[in-house]
Amino acid sequence: MMARLTDPEDPWNGKAVPLGQPGMLLVRGPNVMLGYLGLPEKTADVLRHGWYCTGDVASVDEDGFLQITGRLSRFSKIGGEMVPHLRIEEKLQELAGAAETMFVVAGVPDEKKGERIIVLHRLPPDDLQACLEKFTACELPNLWKPKADAFFHVESFPLLGTGKLDLRAVKEQAIKLAARVEVGSL
Repeated sequence: MMARLTDPEDPWNGKAVPLGQPGMLLVRGPNVMLGYLGLPEKTADVLRHGWYCTGDVASVDEDGFLQITGRLSRFSKIGGEMVPHLRIEEKLQELAGAAETMFVVAGVPDEKKGERIIVLHRLPPDDLQACLEKFTACELPNLWKPKADAFFHVESFPLLGTGKLDLRAVKEQAIKLAARVEVGSL
């Protein structure tokens, strides 16, 4: 099996990403599928010249170890930088000291930077305020830290029938909540 990492925005351009930088994981080998039965368009989206686009974002360290860091759908491109939703969620969970999922991050369109981060949360207001104070001082890059007005309280997170998070519904909810705030500030 062979693997390579390319530009997540255009994985088929053939440009490799530098060591340590996130890239789209492409794989090639005898165990890679030949395509989707009866779906040539879908096959063309994920297979080209024997390479399969996994949809996973990964990085390679200086020792050559590959680490999958998330799914492309769980990243936002803000000002040209890939921002991982999962890393933000993990840090917020840690700072809140929460055992169950209290935060879900989504990217919404932004005219200036391409996308911006919205956080749906289930914390009481006082707990959120304490968490946000710690969050602003944490080691994550500032670009990854949404401002307090990008946090929206929800009673529950949308789930699929399997019990997993419904990421499409989360994004739709985030877009609606962000739009309400923008309309209210006009």
